[in-house]
Amino acid sequence: MPMTTPWTLAQRAARMNPSIIREILKLTELPGVLSMAGGLPSPDTFPIEEMREACARVLADSPREALQYAASEGYGPLREWVAGQLQKQGQKVSPAQVLITTGSQQGLDLIAKILVDSGAPVAVEAPTYLGALQAFAPFEPIFTSVAGDADGPLPEAIARLPHDAPGTRFMYVLPNFQNPTGRVMPEARREAVVRAAQAAHLPLVEDNPYGDLWFDAPPPAPLAARWPEGTIYLGSFSKVLAPGLRLGYVVAPPELCPKLLQAKQAADLHTPGFNQRVVFEVIRNGFLDEHVPRIRARYKAQRDAMATALQAHLPAGSEWSAPQGGMFFWIRLPAGCHAMALLPKAVEAGVAYVPGEPFYAQNPDTRTMRLSFVTLTPEEINRAVATLGRVLREHLASDNQQETP
Repeated sequence: MPMTTPWTLAQRAARMNPSIIREILKLTELPGVLSMAGGLPSPDTFPIEEMREACARVLADSPREALQYAASEGYGPLREWVAGQLQKQGQKVSPAQVLITTGSQQGLDLIAKILVDSGAPVAVEAPTYLGALQAFAPFEPIFTSVAGDADGPLPEAIARLPHDAPGTRFMYVLPNFQNPTGRVMPEARREAVVRAAQAAHLPLVEDNPYGDLWFDAPPPAPLAARWPEGTIYLGSFSKVLAPGLRLGYVVAPPELCPKLLQAKQAADLHTPGFNQRVVFEVIRNGFLDEHVPRIRARYKAQRDAMATALQAHLPAGSEWSAPQGGMFFWIRLPAGCHAMALLPKAVEAGVAYVPGEPFYAQNPDTRTMRLSFVTLTPEEINRAVATLGRVLREHLASDNQQETP
């Protein structure tokens, strides 16, 4: 007699989908595959010795406190450090507004929990960060894609968003070296976006995991510095220290802080206090001022290597621009190329990438792909892009032969 399951899934579970990036990463574990897929920082940038020494200091100076339950808001000195750094960017932030989270990904989940009802509109860029779509989707929003260009969301598109009750709850935006496109929003566009959002009474959720990874010039001041009462700001230590620490933060207007804290308490009580103390020990005396420029120099050289390889190896009709910071190139392939359909051929040839489709809430561009350049050497980047170019040319040649009568 067949067994029947006693479990009934909640309706929201049907809206949870696996991360295509995580699924693709499984393919990259195959021998010989050069991966440009994962948004992983280079492990060669991890401050291993500094972490080892900081762990020893924490366990020597405050072992009982570090290993005990901790405050849900986060470790006080770390919250003060975050507030101080944001104040240098022009933001008006007090430590009381800083909530330490288990990665900035948790911050997205907490924001959705307190702001999104079923059927409520949520605005996103097109394309946008896949992890944000995953975090928001279980709360059953109606996604509205905001049209944009190389400078970011268009102010006139913001003005056209739904304003009637319940109204658009917020617009999620990544102004600095956006994942996946790598674009940075210039000063004039930031001003225009904030003015449009204010006129539309549209709150902003500003995600900034890549802002410190600029190559030639730092990005303009955050949106949150221009409209603090209307903006929630997220940051992360994953890209400048190590993602395995799972340490991020949310900075919210004071009226939202109590509900975010309650959502945090319900989720995990607090982010690991030991991790917070170790990170504070590492960064407290200005370590990042020396460490981050080294990451920038390394990533810039890898960015340049990929730009050269793309120019040399991709077929005519491919479109891209070199990012001014961050970790990604966004490619639009020639007509006749479907990035998702071509992925198995690429992996078989020994190279992996992320198709662009999952980064769209609506109307995906099937000719797009994201390439990460920070985990491969310049030589490996050239080999990987050369292989990708060969796969694309073979596909285009095959298509042309099939079309020839």
